[in-house]
This record gives sequence, structure tokens and C-alpha cells, in this order.
Amino acid sequence: MTLLTFRFAPSPNGELHLGHAYSALLNQKMAAQAGGRLLLRIEDIDITRCTPQFETGIFRDLEWLGLRWEAPVRRQSEHFAEYRAVLDRLIAEELVYPAFMSRSEIRAFIAETGGRDWPRDPDGVPLYPPLDKALPARERKRRLAENMPFAWRLDVEAATARLAAGLSWLEFADETMSATRAIEAQPQAWGDVIVARRDIPTSYHLAVVLDDALQGVSHVVRGQDLYSATGVQRLLQELLGLSPPRYFHHRLILGPDGRKLSKSFKDTGLAALREAGVSPQDVKRLLGL
Repeated sequence: MTLLTFRFAPSPNGELHLGHAYSALLNQKMAAQAGGRLLLRIEDIDITRCTPQFETGIFRDLEWLGLRWEAPVRRQSEHFAEYRAVLDRLIAEELVYPAFMSRSEIRAFIAETGGRDWPRDPDGVPLYPPLDKALPARERKRRLAENMPFAWRLDVEAATARLAAGLSWLEFADETMSATRAIEAQPQAWGDVIVARRDIPTSYHLAVVLDDALQGVSHVVRGQDLYSATGVQRLLQELLGLSPPRYFHHRLILGPDGRKLSKSFKDTGLAALREAGVSPQDVKRLLGL
């Protein structure tokens, strides 16, 4: 019998806060209830913002909370070759294209053509214009040869055309995992998302679907803020022939102003709480766990 596998996957680009604590502890709770495994993954593909100091802080905070996970810990920065191989496959299948427009160029193009009516993704960001996708092959090769800055974007229209049927994912109704419902995936809502950079052969979306598959993750338990992003990840899973996990997008822990916590909220940082004399049990009670 295959054990159910859960994972907690923080990025070492700041200190953990109460929102991270809730997600980590909920993963541990659900794994224990299912008699499954809990893995820890360090998502450090952003080599400019992620630091060893923040990673050390993650381990310290999680151990203080009482989290226990299986070794070894997977660090994404150690697996760029694996991501590159998958990216090369998408390039060969003409499912991605190099996108050259800078943020200022995107803003200028939208202002000249669509203005306020330009479509936006679920996060409110304008969708990427279609100009680079329509570039003649000769012009594209010229720009690449001249080492112009670019990012690899997924051609969502071409990708969805490859599918034999519609996309969906299975979402648990609550943390008891007693009922699931099928959710229609809508990757088109995000437009042509970035799947890799010129100097980093992956993005969050590409790395997370490959990591979950390679690690045998059966259940992804994460915040509601990533609910809509699941559509893009389901599309990539389908294109790459990866078995999708089941999902549970839990409630968010909000700050004093009612907004989602970020790593800039020092008063809800786990290190600050610990230094103030708060105990792990206090944190669990505060989070309703």
C-alpha cells in the first residue's frame, strides 16, 4: 500500500510568519491523520532573494514548532538540470516561446491599445501581449543571438489545443479529507505565464509540478491564495504526463489590517513571537490547531 505523501514547501526569502506556521502544522496534522508522510522542500529558485540565513531560520522555526519531516530535504536550487531537461522538451514541442517585452514596454503597449479594458489575470496583473508569440522566426533568432533579455512563456492557446478533453482537479472540501469535488481548471485566465527565465531554467509553476511528481506527493495542502494557480499547474501536469495530486486550499491567516500576511509583518514572525516568550502551544491555540 502506497503511503499518502504531504509536503510543506517554503521559500527562504524572508522569515516565516503565522501563515506559514498554520500551513506547516496543518500538513503535519493531515499527514498524521492519514498515516502518511510529511516532506520538507526548500523552494529557492530565486537565487537573488533566497539566502542560507533565511533557510537556517526556516529549520529553526519549524523545529521549534515541533514539525517533523522525512529526510532528505529537496532544495530546488540543486536540481536546475532536471528543470532544464523539462524546459527543453517544451521548447522542442513549441509549447513555449521567448518573450522579450520589458514591464515598461508592456505598460506602454497596453496603454496604446487596450487601456483599462485590457484583460487581467486573477491577481490583477495585465495579461502578456501577443506580439512576441507572433514574431517571425528570423527576428526571434536575431534577438536570441544578440542576447536580448527574455523569459520563456507558455503558449497557453497551443498547450490547451493539445488536450483531448477539459482540465479539472480534485479538491478536498475540508481538512478531514472526507469529501472531494471536481474543479474546472482555467489556465487561460492567466494568459501566457512565465515558465522559465533566461538565466534560471524554471519558474515556480514548472518547478512545483515536477517536484511534486518526482517526490510522489499525493496531497497538496496550501493557502487559498494559490487556488487559481492550480489551473496553470494542472495544464503543465497534463502536458508533461504527470499524475496530479489532490488539493486542499486552506484558509489564510490575516494580519491586523485584514490582509494576507507577508514576510514584512514582523509582529507575526515566528522568530519575533518566540523571542517574546510565546510557546509553540500558544501558536497552535492562536491558529485553532
